[in-house]
Amino acid sequence: MKFGVSTACLYPALLEDSFSFLAKNDVKNTELFINTFSETEPQFISSIAEVAREYGVEICSLHPFTCGIEPMMLFTDYERRVADFIELYRRFFDVMNRLGARIFVLHGNKTTNFCPEERYHERYHALYLAGKRDGITVAQENVERCDSRSSEFCRRLYHALGNECAFVLDVKQAVRSGEDPMSFVDAVGERILHVHLSDHDKEHDCLPIGKGNFDFARFFSALEEKGFDGNVILELYRSNYSDDSELLKSYKAMLRFR
Repeated sequence: MKFGVSTACLYPALLEDSFSFLAKNDVKNTELFINTFSETEPQFISSIAEVAREYGVEICSLHPFTCGIEPMMLFTDYERRVADFIELYRRFFDVMNRLGARIFVLHGNKTTNFCPEERYHERYHALYLAGKRDGITVAQENVERCDSRSSEFCRRLYHALGNECAFVLDVKQAVRSGEDPMSFVDAVGERILHVHLSDHDKEHDCLPIGKGNFDFARFFSALEEKGFDGNVILELYRSNYSDDSELLKSYKAMLRFR
C-alpha cells in the first residue's frame, strides 16, 4: 500500500498551490482534484508535472469537478449525451497519462435521478472500457448522495461486470450512508483499487486520523485479505481540521499503517 493526500483537503486553495504545499512537505503520493477546465490545459499540466518531478511526487489518481453533472450526462435516456460525455472524460484521461496517474474517480448517478440498474451497468461499463483503451481505470466511488451509497448496489455492479469494474472505497461516505465501511470490503473488496481515508466517531463522520475511534487495523487487515495493494489517500474536508500542521500530522499518522 502507498499512502498519500488529496489536494481536495486544501480546497478552495488553488490546485497548483495545494499540490506544491503537499510536495514541499514531503507527501510523496497525491490525488489531484481538478477544479475547472483551465486546469486541464497543457501548460498548466506541465507546471504540475514539473513540480512532481522536482519533489519526487507520484500522482496516483484524478478526481474531476464534473462529478456533479454525471447523472445528467451519463445516466439518462439521451444517448447522444453519453457519447459526448465519454469524449469529454477522455480529456481527463489524457491529462492523467501526462501525469502518470492511473485511477479515475467516478461518483456516478444520484439517487434522485432514476436509472434502471441494467442501464447503469451498461453506461458505467462503456466509460470503463473507454478508460481502459486509454490506459486508465475508471473506479466507482461510494458516495452518500449517489446510487453507489449502498454496498449491495456495488455488489450487484461487481457481479454484473466482474473484473471490468473497479471501486474507490471512501470511509467517510460509507459512514454518512449509514454503512460500516467493512460492508464494502465484504461486497467488492477484490476490486477495491483505491481508498479515501479518514477517521470518525459517533458524533462526527469525518475526522483527522487518530481523532476518532475507527478500527484501522481491522480495516487494513480485511483489505489485505482481499488482495488490496493500492493507494490510500487522506481526504478530509477543510472544516475537518484546524490548520495545515494538523493536516500534515494526520498524514504522518497514516504512515504507521504501512
